[in-house]
Amino acid sequence: MSQTFDLQITVLGSGTSAGVPMIGCHCPVCSSADPRDRRTRCSVAIRYDQHEILIDTAPELRLQAVGNALDRVEAVVFTHGHADHIFGLDDIRRYNTLLGCPIGVYANAQTLAVLQRAFPYAFNKPADSGVYRPELVPHLINGPFELGGRRWIPIPLRHGASDVLGFRIGNFAYCTDCSQILPSSMALLQNLDTLIIDALRPHPHPTHLSFAQAITVIKELKPRQAFLTHLSHDVFHAQAEADLPAPIKICYDGLRLNVPF
Repeated sequence: MSQTFDLQITVLGSGTSAGVPMIGCHCPVCSSADPRDRRTRCSVAIRYDQHEILIDTAPELRLQAVGNALDRVEAVVFTHGHADHIFGLDDIRRYNTLLGCPIGVYANAQTLAVLQRAFPYAFNKPADSGVYRPELVPHLINGPFELGGRRWIPIPLRHGASDVLGFRIGNFAYCTDCSQILPSSMALLQNLDTLIIDALRPHPHPTHLSFAQAITVIKELKPRQAFLTHLSHDVFHAQAEADLPAPIKICYDGLRLNVPF
């Protein structure tokens, strides 16, 4: 009997804040002909039970959505409020039109405050109903919450001096933009099937895990499979993946994963 997969994960973007290729850079990775070395900013889409949920709104959201047939987004969940994770938010207005209703956004208090400062028009109903803009409903994350009938568990992470969130949905966890995972959060990541985790580059960085640090975390958690994301132009996809120990692989834009819930 074939196994039933009921979480479908699409990696919309797998790159660092500058993207790959970087503006004005002609290094071997930025000049690579391998499409897996072309990385938009980090975001994933999660599909289950006919629901589609977006984690973060990268600046390239429109292109990511069109390229991956992301035709309906019912909610957006945010990891944190940095520009490379929120500046595609205006494109959510298209989903307001397609669904004919406001769309919920879920974030911690700090990120909600950033969103409401950066996009005040998206949270305030306009006097002119003909204005084409997002219509968003904020939801504060202060513990586990439910979306589409599934329980989402926020995973507190350290991103340099910032507090950010990863998320666990069933047997899948997404932990981008982190430099440290505290023991209390590691406890929430036990018995995973699939983990996507930050690993900016092979050498250390003050606000992101390096390859070696991410591998240490993965070896401790022992998921069935793990994927590195938020990758810089220091990473050749083919070479890096060949050098990694099983069951670790490299994310790329457009990667699709099926995860048993």
